[in-house]
Parts: sequence; structure tokens; C-alpha cells
Amino acid sequence: MALLERSEAHGELQRVVDYLYKKARIVERLDVILAAETFDVCADMMEIVELLPPGAYTRVALCQQLNSSIAGHGWGYTYGTVE
Repeated sequence: MALLERSEAHGELQRVVDYLYKKARIVERLDVILAAETFDVCADMMEIVELLPPGAYTRVALCQQLNSSIAGHGWGYTYGTVE
């Protein structure tokens, strides 16, 4: 049985979330996608971002949505969750 290892990309989405909410209280799905592309997040995390439904998100709502998708893929330990 292989041990789970953290990816070099661990925490990438947290950096994206922190960046997005430095000055904004609400962000749109497109803002999240563009920020993830700007930060050049790995393909797995880009997949998570692209799963976001259209809409506007407070930080809490965005984190819940992203964490739900991360957990659904079983990637929480590998890539980390967001807050």
C-alpha cells in the first residue's frame, strides 16, 4: 500500500483564494479561473476550479465549493484545502 504524499502543488489554491480576497468581498467564477491561470495552478487544481458553477462567491462560499470538489476527488491531503 502506497503512502499518501503531499504534492509540490500543495497549497496552490490557498494562494489563489488569498489573492482574490485581498481587496474584494465577492468574486465571480471567471475571476477565480483567471487567477488560477495566472498562478499557473496544476492541472488537477485547474479541474477543481473549472467545476465551479457560474455565480458570485463570498470567501466562505467559494471555499466550501472548492473544498467539496477537492474532497470528492480525495485530494485533500495531496493538494490541501482552502479557508
